[in-house]
Amino acid sequence: MRPRTTTALAVLTLLAASACTAHPAPDADDVIKAATRALTDDCLTRQGLTAKSDQQHVSDALFGTGKPELSLRLPTGLVVRAHTDGCLAAAQRRLYGDQDRWFRTSVVVNNLEPEAARSGRPLSEVRAAHRAQIAEWRRLRARALTTATALLEGGGTTHPKGTQ
Repeated sequence: MRPRTTTALAVLTLLAASACTAHPAPDADDVIKAATRALTDDCLTRQGLTAKSDQQHVSDALFGTGKPELSLRLPTGLVVRAHTDGCLAAAQRRLYGDQDRWFRTSVVVNNLEPEAARSGRPLSEVRAAHRAQIAEWRRLRARALTTATALLEGGGTTHPKGTQ
């Protein structure tokens, strides 16, 4: 069985089990991670890469190459960079709709605690200062969950042109 098929089958089993029992639905993060994995696995497969391929080629195909196109300096001084090429970037564009906005928003939201620690301000105050980014993060994540659920339930192909 292909890795994407195995991943999708596992998530669908979780979805079906939760619908038939009193168990809660699968965690949103797990659904998005499974869809990301399915999309990246398909992308690597289309490039002829397997688990036995040269790891540098797999890494380059997955994460991109060259100078990172996205960059954000945080209030802590840390600079975070990412590529817009590669299978992971393509998966993020598919799930979140806008990789650049997702990158910027998620980097800020994921670094609120370090910002609070560095500035000596309470986390609640830092969160209030980033209310717009938190709202955007939630909106983009909700879109990703909807897209991921449809993809894993078979409502959407993982190949961008509609074929596998």
